Amino acid sequence: MIYLDNAATTPVLPEVSQAMLNTLNTTFGNPSSIHSYGRSAGKVIREARKTIAAILDAPARNIIFTSGGSEANNQALIGYALANRDKGNHIVVTAIEHHAVLHTVQYLQDRHGFDITLVKPNPDGSYTADLITNALRDDTIMVSTMYANNETGQILPIAEIAKRLKTHQAVYHVDAVQVMGKLSVHPIALGIDFLSASAHKFHGPKGVGFLYHGDLKFDNLIHGGEQENGRRAGTESIHNIVGMATALEISAQYLDSNYDKVSALKTHLLSELDGLDYYINAFGETMPHVLNLGFPGFNQDLLLMKLDLQGVAISTGSACTAGAIEPSHVLEAVYGKTSAKLKESVRVSLSDLTTPEDISEFVRILKSILAQK
Repeated sequence: MIYLDNAATTPVLPEVSQAMLNTLNTTFGNPSSIHSYGRSAGKVIREARKTIAAILDAPARNIIFTSGGSEANNQALIGYALANRDKGNHIVVTAIEHHAVLHTVQYLQDRHGFDITLVKPNPDGSYTADLITNALRDDTIMVSTMYANNETGQILPIAEIAKRLKTHQAVYHVDAVQVMGKLSVHPIALGIDFLSASAHKFHGPKGVGFLYHGDLKFDNLIHGGEQENGRRAGTESIHNIVGMATALEISAQYLDSNYDKVSALKTHLLSELDGLDYYINAFGETMPHVLNLGFPGFNQDLLLMKLDLQGVAISTGSACTAGAIEPSHVLEAVYGKTSAKLKESVRVSLSDLTTPEDISEFVRILKSILAQK
């Protein structure tokens, strides 16, 4: 089996699964309990929070553990918007955001009357800080952009956007799900107010993530107990949190070498594709981990099915839209609704666990399928 869908989820590292198993076997106390078992569990969570905070170069008190990136996005967007309506009613997001952001702001518009601006890319697909700041109004209270796009790998000008927002009341939320564990991300240094991440994108378990937040006023999304410094109710998933902290710590340790490895894999892939009729959907600077390819005249669904039958896993875009018949909203934002590219483009996504042999075998199978057209 050749797995090239790492933007959807990554394999769990053996060290991570072992740390999780050890935690399940030894730390069963409720971290909110005051007896020794509870205190032991609470200490494990505190240490995991410190580990992640140190990697982000941020205070541990500003890290909330969540069930994943979607909850983190919801917490930041809904929590801040509802708590700060007295400052304004306008939110700015890009048209290429993950649905965890797009559907959340749509909810805020439909149920709470917020005014949402979807910023479309330039004709060449690029995003500049000017595009974002030109959408600002006096009543804008929040801007939300992804760090890197999950379908194309496009990197947005995060630092420049944050710099521009320092002279405006709007706070800045960044969906960093696709870059956490792959790039060095320090939200305070970058000027980010909220930052979302999910463990399963950097070889951690599914069902756990975190939200970095500045010292801002925002409503809780989940109500009940006083867990997570009173910011998120519910007994913490200790083994998942330990797995996430372990995965991020390992990723941070090998950050540069892993990035170089994936960059070399992308170069190898492009060299193997030489001679094929294809194009790349790339818009400015991109992460080497994600490559969006179009094969003229070859239906993406048929291609995916044929590859899957031969043991190769890739995708057409976000895993959260799997099974949906709608075309990619990311490519649609660039090419328009009627472009043939929306039906013939696929996503190949790599990780540091991908091998050159995986790439060569994938291309061999791909060529054999395309030759049958």
